[in-house]
Amino acid sequence: MLDKELVYDVLTVASQNGGPFAEIFVENNEKNSLSMINGAVEKALWGVDYGCGIRVFSGYGAVYAYTNDTSRDNLLKVAREASQAAQSGKKVLPSHLDLQKSVFESIHPVRISPASASKMIAAEKLRMASEAAFAYSARISQTAGSFLGYVQDVLIANSDGLWAEDRRTRSRVLVEAVASSPNEKQVGYMGPGAHMGFEFLDTLDFKEIGFECARIAITMLDAELCPSGRMPVIIDNGFGGVIFHEACGHSLEATSVAIKNSVFSDSLGKKIASDKVTAIDDGTMPGEWGSLNIDDEGTKTQRSVLIEDGVLKSFLIDKLNGLRMGMASTGSSRRESYKFAPTSRMTNTYIAAGSDRPEDIIAETEYGLYAKKMGGGSVQPATGEFNFAVTEGYMIRNGKITEPVRGATLIGKGSEVLLNIDRVADNLLLAQGMCGSLSGLVPTNVGQPMIRVKELTVGGRR
Repeated sequence: MLDKELVYDVLTVASQNGGPFAEIFVENNEKNSLSMINGAVEKALWGVDYGCGIRVFSGYGAVYAYTNDTSRDNLLKVAREASQAAQSGKKVLPSHLDLQKSVFESIHPVRISPASASKMIAAEKLRMASEAAFAYSARISQTAGSFLGYVQDVLIANSDGLWAEDRRTRSRVLVEAVASSPNEKQVGYMGPGAHMGFEFLDTLDFKEIGFECARIAITMLDAELCPSGRMPVIIDNGFGGVIFHEACGHSLEATSVAIKNSVFSDSLGKKIASDKVTAIDDGTMPGEWGSLNIDDEGTKTQRSVLIEDGVLKSFLIDKLNGLRMGMASTGSSRRESYKFAPTSRMTNTYIAAGSDRPEDIIAETEYGLYAKKMGGGSVQPATGEFNFAVTEGYMIRNGKITEPVRGATLIGKGSEVLLNIDRVADNLLLAQGMCGSLSGLVPTNVGQPMIRVKELTVGGRR
């Protein structure tokens, strides 16, 4: 993407005012997308994002600059400006920097590049989902579907002598169905994705996806308003893991921990969850949406046990925050693109499977809420306080799932939820999403088996 002589010169200039660490990140991202409304193509796009970011450390801070002009003169100009802004005062770059290529084997084989895949085939598959949703009920008023595929090539080099190159290939499908009545609208949604090529679409049953989106929308359209109050809450597997991701996972990222802006900053080695809870972040899972061969600082990703049997074992750490904490990187540095400086982020983050059976968890619950599908929400990392919407919910009465309810929200603190989990099932499932933070939007998996929180505040409308 750039030749070694130019990269060496850029790092030399970036370090000329004494930055203890300089880094260059080059990206070429080829994107292919298609969106449809009611089975008809609305938009079809193809494009390339290309550019370069230069970062220089200054004490425990950093200066970051980026450009999409990678000509020699411009890159040296940007590097010089970043170096002047850092103003560390002591040159540390070796006079003969030896850039050594990092060697690793990709765990994500690709058969068909999604960047050049047939939009006609994608449209046919999405149309199948739309037709299945409309066939489910006459009250389905609209469907939407989209396909996104991209191939992101990156080059990362730094003043420690690292030279790393990687190719990230991802494919994702988004489908939703809208159910309408004279006074109400409800949406059913699914968004499967993978670190795979266009062949990922052949693993999906688009008729079933359309059917499921319609089922959720119609079920919630007919649902009663959810009662409010403190009660046991059973959160199903898959995207139910968004609560751990948002309310707890972000608080375990060094982005917050290093500056003491996390409720868990001083809790390493301490019990922060019930004995039932083991939580993992694993960027090495083949083909998974959140996986990477290397992170965006060129460090190999790894499997990190965050919580083991309720005890906090590790954080998610990038290079800069690792310096602040006196701890090594865990391969957790990520960024949306060359326009963002990297920081610690999650990859595939989940609560590990337990030994309880889902049917037993339901049967043992006299009264409570069953949150089958979760939606979005908000969280404050410093306190762990959260508020999440339940997109498909049911009441549990006398150990049985009964009437559907809508308008439910789950309100609480991540630290309290972790301690109040008293059942963890054996049916682990991952689900795909996009996570936003200081370094932009990145693909992440959330996940968990079915869990029960013995008491949680449910916000409702009656």
